[in-house]
Amino acid sequence: MNPMIASSLNRKLLALSTALSIALSIALSFRLSILLSIRLSIGLSIGLLLLGCTNGTDSQPGETLFWGRRGLDAGRILKPRAITIDPQDRLYIADMTGRIQVFDADGKYLRGWRTPECQNGKPVGLSFSRDGHLIVCDTHYFRLLFYTPEGELVNEKTIGGNNGRGPGEFGFITDVAEDSRGNFYVGEYGDFDRIQKFSPEGDYLLEFGGHGTEPEEFLRPQGLTIDRQDFLWVADASNHRVQIYDVSGDQPRWVKSWGQQGANDGELSYPYAIWLNETGDVVWVCDMGNHRVQAFNREGEFLGKWGGPGREAGQTYQPWAFCRDSKGLFHILDTYNHRVQRFEFPISSIQKNLKAADE
Repeated sequence: MNPMIASSLNRKLLALSTALSIALSIALSFRLSILLSIRLSIGLSIGLLLLGCTNGTDSQPGETLFWGRRGLDAGRILKPRAITIDPQDRLYIADMTGRIQVFDADGKYLRGWRTPECQNGKPVGLSFSRDGHLIVCDTHYFRLLFYTPEGELVNEKTIGGNNGRGPGEFGFITDVAEDSRGNFYVGEYGDFDRIQKFSPEGDYLLEFGGHGTEPEEFLRPQGLTIDRQDFLWVADASNHRVQIYDVSGDQPRWVKSWGQQGANDGELSYPYAIWLNETGDVVWVCDMGNHRVQAFNREGEFLGKWGGPGREAGQTYQPWAFCRDSKGLFHILDTYNHRVQRFEFPISSIQKNLKAADE
């Protein structure tokens, strides 16, 4: 080959090699910058999430964490409908698949099982009895099921099982609460809309309520809880109110009701769950139709709120239920977002508003 041609060819190959090296270096640098940018973005998002700094909601400053993924595999959830918590802060969740799944307070899956039957419908209520059994409101099979925390069904403790209007028969069961003497109060809806009382042994004792909009009547008594004074608090969902009964005696005594339908502060739209603090002076209501949790004093005066409609952290889509752990953190079923959110209600503002309400 002509030496001049070879020299020219070598220069061209060297130039091409240099150009390729520069292009590769630029491409690698660009890819690295994108990865760093993504990591930085994720880090900032997690930081903002843990600080509770979200936009476009009614959320107050405090810790916010959400977890959960839609699906049928163990640890995933599909339209979660009921939640309760044990003394070790383990969460028990029922969803639309008929499963009961157990998680720790950070959302780590621990174990799970299914109710005996679920073709007719799925449970909508969970709670723990004083003797440590998990009570499942097996709504569409008209019964209460009792399990050990590990998921073993205790058949001899089952209450109900027959559909009907008679004593001890049920419509669609919503929730159950236990008083200081071990009696159970079971809510139901449909044509019945009543509450039945059973002894600690599961024997029928009495019933009260009825279908309607007047005081002492119900339209889906969805959420029940009993405070330390043996007052029964009822989230009367389709009447958009709370009703209170004194059940410390042999016969329940209606005390009062409060609440009205609306979306403003202190108004309710399908309250689905209710919870009181240890001293009984703060009442939290899961305001399902308004996609939020509201806090009230015992007289029904508004104290604060958390949440709002949406899919971001600190927002919910028709939340069905919630519970509160030993650290004072709330765990809310963000039902139609197929997840759970954990948040800290602003206690300082609650205390300030409590003091103002008392003055």
